[in-house]
This record gives sequence, C-alpha cells and structure tokens, in this order.
Amino acid sequence: MTGGRTIDVPLTYDAHERGLTGDGVTNDQPAFARAVDELGAGYAADGRPRVLRCPPGVYSIRDAGTVWRSGVSLIGAGIGLTRFVLANPGNRADPTPLAFFTTLWHGAGRGNPIVDCTFAGFEIDGTGVELSEYDVQAKGLGLQYVLRGRFRDLYIHGTAATGLGCDFLQDCVIDGVIAIDCGRLDIHHEKGGAGIGVGIGGWGDVERLTITNCTTVGNGQSGIFFELQDAAWDRPRGIHVSGCHAEGNRFGISDWGADGLLLSGCTLVGNAEAGFDVSGEGTVGVGGRGGIVSDCLIDGNTLDGVSIGNTPGPYTVRGNRISGNGRHGYREHNLSRSIGPAGGIVIDGNDIWANGLDGIRFDCALTDAVVTNNRIRHNGMQTAPAGAGSGATVTYGPASLTDTAAHWPVDGHRGKTVTAGSVTAFVAANSATTLVLARPHGARHGWHGPVPAAGTAYRLPDPPTVRAGIAVAAPLVRSTVSRNRIWDDPAHATQTHGLWVTGAGTRSAGRMWDNDLTGNSVAP
Repeated sequence: MTGGRTIDVPLTYDAHERGLTGDGVTNDQPAFARAVDELGAGYAADGRPRVLRCPPGVYSIRDAGTVWRSGVSLIGAGIGLTRFVLANPGNRADPTPLAFFTTLWHGAGRGNPIVDCTFAGFEIDGTGVELSEYDVQAKGLGLQYVLRGRFRDLYIHGTAATGLGCDFLQDCVIDGVIAIDCGRLDIHHEKGGAGIGVGIGGWGDVERLTITNCTTVGNGQSGIFFELQDAAWDRPRGIHVSGCHAEGNRFGISDWGADGLLLSGCTLVGNAEAGFDVSGEGTVGVGGRGGIVSDCLIDGNTLDGVSIGNTPGPYTVRGNRISGNGRHGYREHNLSRSIGPAGGIVIDGNDIWANGLDGIRFDCALTDAVVTNNRIRHNGMQTAPAGAGSGATVTYGPASLTDTAAHWPVDGHRGKTVTAGSVTAFVAANSATTLVLARPHGARHGWHGPVPAAGTAYRLPDPPTVRAGIAVAAPLVRSTVSRNRIWDDPAHATQTHGLWVTGAGTRSAGRMWDNDLTGNSVAP
C-alpha cells in the first residue's frame, strides 16, 4: 500500500508499451522518466524489483537527465540494437546523463542508496551533449551509493565527462563494459573524464566491487580510476579488477585512494602518461596503498609503465611484463614532496625490458623496499643524440614532425619532449625522419599550443648519459635487492649500467646479494 491505495505495477515493462518510440526522432526522455518513476513506485510499495525492457531501437534522450529509482533495472536487446542517444539542443545547461542519482541533488547516502538495479545490453552515445564548460555530471551513468548493482554488456562512448561514473558501489559488479572516447571535454586534466570512474570511501573501510573484462580506449583521464572522495574517510578495501584492457587514455588504470586494490591480468598499453598510476592526482590528493598489481602487460605507454607515488605503502608489483615505455618501466616518485618515505614496496618477478630510460627508478625515499627475481634488460632505448632543424625540410602535422633531412635512430627519441618555436609535445615514437607525437584525448593535436608553421625551428634534447637497469635517486633504507638478472643485448647495447646510485641517492642498512649485473654497455 502507498498513499492508501494499492500500487498495481507489473514486474516488467516493455518500453514501447510505456510510450517510448525508439524511432531516433521523438524525444523519449519524458516517457522514459515516467516509466522509471512508475516502476520505482512499485518497488517502494512491495519491495519487488522491476525491469524496463527496451527492444531494438534508437532512443533519443534530450535536454534532461533521468533521476533513477531503486529496484528498477534497464535491460536492452544488446549493444548496437538498443541505443540511447543523449543530446541537449534545447537546454545547453543540462548535462543530460541517461541515469543519475546523487548526494547533492537527490540525497543519496548510506541510508538512501540505489538498490537492486541492473543495467545491461545497450549502448549510450553521448556525442550530442554540448556544454559551455566541463561538467562532471555529463556522464552516461552517474549514480551514487549503489547497493547490489550490476552493470554489464554496455557500450558507452562520446560522453562529455566520464562514461560510467558511479560512486560508492557496494556488492556491485561491472562486467563487459566498453568505454571509448569518453571525457571528450576533459582536455585540461579536469577531475573525472574517464571511461569508468568510481568514487570510493562512502561506505566505509570495505567496498565490495569487482570489475572484469572491460575495455577502455581513448578516454580523457584514466581508462579506469578509483578516487577517494574525502581525505578524512577510510581508504576502502574490497576492490578487484581483472581481465581489463586500457589503451590510449591519459592513464590506463589509476589508484587514487584505495587500500588493497587487486589488479590482475590486465593489458595497459599506449596510454599518454602511464599504464598504471598511484598518485595524488585525485580530488583529495591521496594515493592508494596496499595494492597488488600482478600478471599484467604494461607496454608502450608514452612516459612510464608503472608510476607509484603519494603513498605510505605498501604496494606490490609482481609477475608483470613492463616493456617499451617511453621513459621508465617502473618509477617511484611523489607529486608532492610533503609525503614521507613509502614503506614495504615490493617489485618481484617482473620482466622489464626495452623502456626508454631506466628499467626501475626510485625518485622518492623508501624504507624496507624489496626488489627481487626481476629480469631487467635492454632498457635505455632513448639513445638518439640532440637534434635540431628548420627550413624547407621541416613540416608539422597535428601529431607529427617531419624533417626529411634527419637520420634518427628508430624510436631513439621516444619519451622525449620536442620543442618547436614556443610549443612542446611528447614523442610517442619516431622513424628516421618523422616524430609521432602523443595526442591527449580530446585535443585536436599533440602540441601544447598551436600547430607550428612549416619551417619552424625545432630542437630535441640529448638523452641522459646514464640509463640503468635500476637507478637510485633518493634514500633507500633497509632495502633488499637480490636475485635480479640485469643485462643488455650485446649486439645493440643501450642500458649503460646494471645499478646506478645518483648523487641524490643513498642506500643504508640494506642488503644486496646474488644479483647478476654482467653485460651492460658501460659497467655493472
């Protein structure tokens, strides 16, 4: 009973029978919102979840987002068959998510969550939403405080902000979601703008969330990120990510505040900064801690393969292939020097090879670090000497620089910063005459400024003279470095040293034993 009368709401609605047309022309948002409200009222009355089934069609959702209700599931006929096309031509101020329910606007919280909802088998096209400035709510799905939610077999693309941007997920599963070209208005590193973005901490010290078999490509921020939403909250345990692919994002997968994130069997390739990132990039500047990264392929990212910082530790990176990244394979560093030493970092059993600079580099203080059983070879690929050119042989494209007079070693400039006139860009790869530039998602080109005019003078820096298997550029206290094989290809040696302690680096009260450092190009 509700309001003194019986609610007679079927357990399943057919969208066409409830006024949605799916013809791609009619604005289906008002009928969509009415159906959600009716099904939600039924659930509130008797506690039995309802399903809104959307047959094949193109459902135009215009000028308003739909406030979601507990107990309402949205089920389509499959990706490409059931399509929701978001647009706001009549209300440019509205970010128009397909479904949202938030703390700020709707009172979402532990005592008022969205409960027992499934979103499955449909596509969200966000390319029609235009805004005068970035709005974090311009998502495909934007729910907060979700209990027993299921998100599966979805294709979300072209949203102005995060594709699937749901926060505080308890007993939830995200499976088989494809998020491509989301965060298209995030060209200045706004907060959000990811393929899949999950705010964490709202449920306390445990948030049970599993993300599996998802694909995130070309999104503005991370392919997948986890972001603590209040620095005073507990860092939650319980998050597991497996079998996911992250390519061409700013970061592949980011841990900005979880405790014990488990990341396994993922592919993190070709991202603009790092394949896997732990740092203070998130809203409250808190890095993750206690995580385990295992059995992943981390290859060809423009800067670093694994980048860890702003953490008190511990963190374990184990059994991964970390290769072909433009700068360091693994880098420990902090965005803020206010962070104290990280304790309990473990780098074990990884295959680290063909990265542009050092295989492993420590740029911040560590205590009780363990580096064992790694195979570190043929790093220091960034060997090309400084270069410069101008005039008739030099032309520029949105993501390229070509100098027909050049004779560069292939990929010898990868990971460098090229300067042309007053603008710069990162080099993702190079042939003998052409630099291929990393192009941030949402940017029309790879230059940090206007594309230079033909003939503009450019310059490329020299590589570092030392490019080591392991480089220590900060204090290491009580570290253990053992049973590593650190070597190079004798036919084309690029890794200058097995172990290098820089002027800023120290090792104290630690142990180093049973390492094989023979075969580097300059010295062990």
